[in-house]
Amino acid sequence: MGQADWAREIARTLLETPLPRRWAHVQGVARQARSLAPILGDDADLLESAAILHDIGYSPDLVVTGFHPLDGARYLREEHHADAVLCALVAYHSCAINEAEDRGLAGELAAEFTPASRLLSDALTYCDMTTTPDGRPVEVEGRLSEIQTRYGPEHLVTRFIRQSSASLIGAVRAIENMQMGDYVISGALSGDR
Repeated sequence: MGQADWAREIARTLLETPLPRRWAHVQGVARQARSLAPILGDDADLLESAAILHDIGYSPDLVVTGFHPLDGARYLREEHHADAVLCALVAYHSCAINEAEDRGLAGELAAEFTPASRLLSDALTYCDMTTTPDGRPVEVEGRLSEIQTRYGPEHLVTRFIRQSSASLIGAVRAIENMQMGDYVISGALSGDR
């Protein structure tokens, strides 16, 4: 069994029954990750694994802090002794550090996990931010709008999305450029997320 197959079984067990829409989303994110295999080479399986696992922290069985990136990464580390880079991708996916700051959890996140490489982080952001909650492909702007509508104007997640939108869009555009053979890390992407 490969790493992505192992990851898929964990995600299925945690999400399929209690959170079927979240299960559909992570399957779509994993499909997006597989589409990046030609440009990721040896890291393709790792990215697909992170894609299918990135939202497991929403599982009712895993909620500890209520911050799904941290809860999911801790579970992978503690229960499955997962690779540190895989745990980091889950912990920091889609600019999670910004939401962690708003939740007062940035110190815990940074103390426990070291961010993954810019390329893998951008690739996971691309996959997540170009997939609807139902697992269908979508443009990043549509995804960001949908998140804000779903949570409402005053919700912490909406504030986080507004704060992080330039970085999220920048990561998506960087991967789109890479797909066209020109991966560029611009000034907008080089800052902390």
